[in-house]
Amino acid sequence: MDFIERIDVLAKRIPQIAASLHTEEATKNALIMPFLHTVLGYDVFNPNEVIPEFTADVATKKGEKVDYALVKDGEVQILIECKKYGEKLSIKHAGQLFRYFSVTNSRLAILTNGTEYQFFTDLDAPNKMDEKPFLTLDLLNIDEHLIPELKKLTKSSFDVESIVNAAGELKYLNQIKKLLNEQFKDPEEEFIKFFAARTYDGVLTSKVKQQFTEITKKALRQFLSDSINERLKSAIGDEQISKIEDEDKCLLDDEKPKIVTTNDEVEGFNIVKAILRKNVDASRIIARDTQSYFGVLLDDNNRKPLCRLHFNAKQKYIGLFDSDKNEIRYPIETLDQIFEFSDELLKMTAYYE
Repeated sequence: MDFIERIDVLAKRIPQIAASLHTEEATKNALIMPFLHTVLGYDVFNPNEVIPEFTADVATKKGEKVDYALVKDGEVQILIECKKYGEKLSIKHAGQLFRYFSVTNSRLAILTNGTEYQFFTDLDAPNKMDEKPFLTLDLLNIDEHLIPELKKLTKSSFDVESIVNAAGELKYLNQIKKLLNEQFKDPEEEFIKFFAARTYDGVLTSKVKQQFTEITKKALRQFLSDSINERLKSAIGDEQISKIEDEDKCLLDDEKPKIVTTNDEVEGFNIVKAILRKNVDASRIIARDTQSYFGVLLDDNNRKPLCRLHFNAKQKYIGLFDSDKNEIRYPIETLDQIFEFSDELLKMTAYYE
């Protein structure tokens, strides 16, 4: 299994066993140890790689332990503090991590409840753990943008300097995204005044501010909707959009189009396109929808099929081709699973080149 697939398998397991996770130990055994092993790549049964109940000399408190220490090249690299499944994580849970951070060589720490993983380093002050994580992974709501950063933390790819150097931008990027999300849901007064002051020439009275609260909310919703529509258009290409629109104009009033391109098909094509851009220019990746499947071609050439998306039934499939161009269908539950076939898709472009 590739990296994304290993994460997905663990994430899908959580709802199946959640009702049985009543203690911290149960959470460790069922969720955290599998994460350390299958996702980060450490041998949880080798004390030279994973040290449970790790103890170090701490001046302020003796005999205190952190749940795990991950070791690479003979040095403690990551400290981990665990909480029970479902327990809300907060900085108050990280007391041991703060104390141990300054007395070990570790520059990384993880606070987790088995589903949420908060990653910390020492960006604000050397050898002192930050109070805010630079990366937060939620297995129940995975942000695809975090996957490349998480991969840097695996045993096989671990490079502490590279991780810490990237952590600064990642920390503030995530905080800004969080703030933007909050403002989209419920804009604060200062946020509203920012736009009102730049678009309204009169005095910002209480009544005007109240009006601009609703106007701002509406503008944000429309902006988001327009952005999504633009993304969908760019995914299947302006020329194809124009072609579809021209075909629609030719239909009689009582006719219904036989081919309907769904949002799932467009989003699926967008994912395929993102994968294949590693090998070929995006302009060469062309979508061609039919009544029975949504095809993806190289150079708009029927003799160069890359894949087919069979999304018209309840069970979705992605169709891939062997060297003889025979199609093999693979069932998928979510669009994200298309990423699991990245290697096969990239091989197809290499085959035609």
